[in-house]
Amino acid sequence: MSRFTRRARIGAGLALVTTAALALTACSGAADATSGSSGDGSVDAATATSVEDFGTFADLEAAAKAEGQLNVIALPRDWANYGEIIDLFMEKYPEITVNEASPDVSSAEEIQAAETNKGLDTAPDVFDLGLTVALQNTDHFAPYKVQTWDDIPDALKESTGLFVGDYGGYMSIGYDSSKYPAPESLQDLLGADYKGAVAINGDPTQAGAAFAAVGLATVQSDGTLDDYQPGIDFFSELQKAGNLLKVDVTTATIASGETPVVFDWDYLNATHVADNKDWKVVVFDGTGYAGYYNQAVNVDAPNPAAARLWQEFLYSDEVQNLWLAGGARPARMDAMTEAGTIDADLAAALPEVPAETVVPTEEQSTNAGTLLGEKWAAAVQ
Repeated sequence: MSRFTRRARIGAGLALVTTAALALTACSGAADATSGSSGDGSVDAATATSVEDFGTFADLEAAAKAEGQLNVIALPRDWANYGEIIDLFMEKYPEITVNEASPDVSSAEEIQAAETNKGLDTAPDVFDLGLTVALQNTDHFAPYKVQTWDDIPDALKESTGLFVGDYGGYMSIGYDSSKYPAPESLQDLLGADYKGAVAINGDPTQAGAAFAAVGLATVQSDGTLDDYQPGIDFFSELQKAGNLLKVDVTTATIASGETPVVFDWDYLNATHVADNKDWKVVVFDGTGYAGYYNQAVNVDAPNPAAARLWQEFLYSDEVQNLWLAGGARPARMDAMTEAGTIDADLAAALPEVPAETVVPTEEQSTNAGTLLGEKWAAAVQ
């Protein structure tokens, strides 16, 4: 399921947003959109950069319904409440068939699918990507600004709309509270209480959530994102203590108790209360490690109007609250809080977050990936 995210209460969305700006400075300019047409032939949907290019929102809906298809990829139904989100779109637009391809592939594999299927009606119309992959592949995206564009913090969006932050969270620890004490610090996990119990969501050389676990261990060990060695050293210590559990985390391993203590994004950890009523989530004090995923429209989308309608749908109040229901922090959270359209109960239920938050830049992520490729296997053998 991995894809390669007594505390001070602060703005739940703002803490992630303010640190994302550094990474976004590396963005390239807008890509050239390919040609395509909406259902009635009056609008070149593939070049549309906003609803105004269609005329009205109703015109966009009509064009998307005429296409009749939407191809999504890498959207697990138990990831950030995507199942409910997809079902709502199908209920709202029964004229549009949603084709859900390869739900468990990585961000990099989404781009590979677009390249492999370019020119075919099976190509993905839209992407949901980690920031590093988004930054590296802007030539695959068509710029588009949704109607709620102004509500999205500048730090979360490429200026022309090539890609836009959608939902995010913090790297956290989930644990079975009926069997294990609440860890209050990273070092607690090295203790005898957690013997053979601590798992990460995948291999950090391949999976984004596991990569972020090493990042969290780095900053929680007084390191910086310029050098992930302290994080690698922590997991080496965890292995030597006999506490590192080398089992890939899934819903089934949580439900069975096979992975009772897990490093993962807080919104993914939070969903496991449905699998284990005693499951709880902790975001450590000190420096927090955060990340947003990003939406983008495929420049070669076979259904360009439906792709743009999907973007409008995702950034609506209703769907932003559905991501919140999935335990994630939606991109428009601060604006919706100010406007009174956020689900206040769901927002209050989010884990509290540290006052200091870091997000790796593209260069830091690249350097960390190289280091992990060189050092990880030997460190945890």
